[in-house]
Amino acid sequence: MTNTITQTNFLFDNQTSLYKGKVRDVYTIADTYLVMVATDRLSAFDVVLPEGIPYKGQILNQIAARFMELTKDIVPNWLIACPDPNVMIGKVCKPFKVEMVIRGYLAGHAAREYQQGSRIICGVELPEGLKPNDPLPYPIITPSTKEDLGLHDMDISREQIIERGIVSLEDYLVLENYTRALYKRGCEIAQEQGLILVDTKYEFGKTNQGEIVLIDEIHTPDSSRYFYADTYLECQSKNLPQKQLSKEFVRQWLLDQGFSGQPSQTIPLMTPAYVESVSNRYIELYQSILGTEFVKAPTDNIAKRIEKNVNQYLKEYLE
Repeated sequence: MTNTITQTNFLFDNQTSLYKGKVRDVYTIADTYLVMVATDRLSAFDVVLPEGIPYKGQILNQIAARFMELTKDIVPNWLIACPDPNVMIGKVCKPFKVEMVIRGYLAGHAAREYQQGSRIICGVELPEGLKPNDPLPYPIITPSTKEDLGLHDMDISREQIIERGIVSLEDYLVLENYTRALYKRGCEIAQEQGLILVDTKYEFGKTNQGEIVLIDEIHTPDSSRYFYADTYLECQSKNLPQKQLSKEFVRQWLLDQGFSGQPSQTIPLMTPAYVESVSNRYIELYQSILGTEFVKAPTDNIAKRIEKNVNQYLKEYLE
């Protein structure tokens, strides 16, 4: 198996703090810049799985960086540069404690809730008579709380966010407008690749100057769900599962093994063959979403490569 990077413990010049998320490790430099390292960790149901996935960090990082570039004309973002295949460097931001989830179709978590009888999700009422993967009458925003590692993100309504003071009304309206604009652009780009952007989530932060910007990732298979457009209608008419590009295949595998992220459950064994199959699926996702060949970065010593590239960039460009 190819080497992976699942843990980082760098000490960069002028480093002031370190935060480790489910997949990304974020280093703060001089309280001004963020170095975000996309590891090969795999999470599902808010649980970090025990095995790293070869090239996953590179894939997520490069997709996110590409979409940051493709959407910066409509929504400002935090990104400054990508000095390494697994790294983005950007502006320090204070994250909003919500994830802005937007859905154009009844899929994934929303479909599971609907099948269990829920007709109101995050304060949004859904019509009767929908089946899994049907298009919704219009894209809906179904936010979730942004919890620390080890805690489950929870559905929350717009009204609850405002009432609890999690986000001010003024800022939340900006988040909603940005979310809709990004999803619209994402759908347009997906259509060009023969895909349907089913649903996705965005995270936002506020810079030291008070500007609201897009942070973290965008339109990656970890944060988004895509269907193949050419088979969508046939699958729906025959009640067949959609051929899709997302992390849902991992969630489904876990569910099939009897695991849904509950504390009492044991994470299923991920064999080397299964890990390799997940890596191959992520490469397929990259190539389908971006329409370009995936070029594997050297993996003989990923940590040393990252450290060298980041330190060189910090020295040359940010001092």
